[in-house]
Amino acid sequence: MKNDDPPRGEAREEAILAATLELLTEVGYDRMTMDAIATRAHASKATIYRRWSGKAEMVVTAVGRHAGRAMAAQPDPGDLRADLLGTLRAMRDGLTEQDAGLLLGLMTAMHHDDELARTVRTQMIDDKRQAFDPVLDRARARGELPDGIDRTLLAELCSAMLFSRAFVTGEPLDDAFLAELVDHVLMPLLRHRAGEAKC
Repeated sequence: MKNDDPPRGEAREEAILAATLELLTEVGYDRMTMDAIATRAHASKATIYRRWSGKAEMVVTAVGRHAGRAMAAQPDPGDLRADLLGTLRAMRDGLTEQDAGLLLGLMTAMHHDDELARTVRTQMIDDKRQAFDPVLDRARARGELPDGIDRTLLAELCSAMLFSRAFVTGEPLDDAFLAELVDHVLMPLLRHRAGEAKC
């Protein structure tokens, strides 16, 4: 084995998550079974259940891992505007790398699977919120923002606008749009909230 090869356990986990994404795209969440995932990944169901409690948790991990590859820690560019743009670009890249049918199927399944909906909301939405934590922490440390900024609102607003462009309206999700979002929506919102926090 080469030194840069992944450990066997990590490689097995990647195979299971890849099989989960493939089957989710091919047959949808409702028709996807743990047996099918195990067969596709050449893994036992016992191995799968040692890592995940059920199908919902596996799907969220697989989709989140796929999206999260673009959301690696961003370097500090030195100011809030550039930091927001860098984070939005990473979110955009993670979103557009995913299959639209996969994500829309996941959203549809959430409407009639309470376990899946609960897991998605507690894991994926938290991940999006946490993507902005370093940005806001750095801005606070530089004196650009005070304490008490509503981080959840920022994450929900950005996620909704990016998702809408990527999968609903079909309008460009390019750097020009991201700059417009930052300059005309996010910066004014954060400045307004900063003013409220100082009062």
